[in-house]
Amino acid sequence: MTALFLRDLKLSIRAGGGALIGVLFFLTVVAVIPFGVGPDLKLLSRIGPAIVWIGALLAALLGLDRLFQAERDDGSLDLMLMQETPLVLTVLLKCFAHWTATSLPLVIASPLLGLFMNMDETAIGATMLTLFVGSPAITFIGAVGAAVAVALPRGGLLVSILVLPLTIPVLIFGVSATYAAVEEPAPFLPPFLILIALTLFFAVIGPAAAALALRYTAD
Repeated sequence: MTALFLRDLKLSIRAGGGALIGVLFFLTVVAVIPFGVGPDLKLLSRIGPAIVWIGALLAALLGLDRLFQAERDDGSLDLMLMQETPLVLTVLLKCFAHWTATSLPLVIASPLLGLFMNMDETAIGATMLTLFVGSPAITFIGAVGAAVAVALPRGGLLVSILVLPLTIPVLIFGVSATYAAVEEPAPFLPPFLILIALTLFFAVIGPAAAALALRYTAD
């Protein structure tokens, strides 16, 4: 399992520069917003958490189509389906490796982009925390779309179309929890706990559905 995790981590970093492209896309999307909005610092501060979350969501969608593509291309996907290790566990490890390589750098880069949006320390900290908790749910949801589209030669757009509507609740509660941490007297804990619940829910449903889709695709 450790070898599989490290292998997928290396593939996520090397394959087409997916991790680097995601971070650069994230930086670009958020960095250009102040130029479009203008010099209104209060407006930037108010919309900052939502813009950072939207940028992170879009950046996380970029590399999802490659989650199982390397195994499909070299034939190791068939070995994954025939091995004794449960396929659900294999998919779960691949999701963690993909999140570590692509989404965790976005979480680490979010404080810098918070400064671009004139966000204060509380807003930056809340945004970073909610991204850390909520971004794995995006990967788990994306695993299902990647498994469905793995047999298609150009399934990247299809994966984004399938995944984006399902990630809207994660976006809503992630942004709500961030604003609740900044604006009084809105409670921070309820939306944050719902965000954690969404991640745990998709951590169970996502790998199971992805494993089922992979077996169906192989058949």
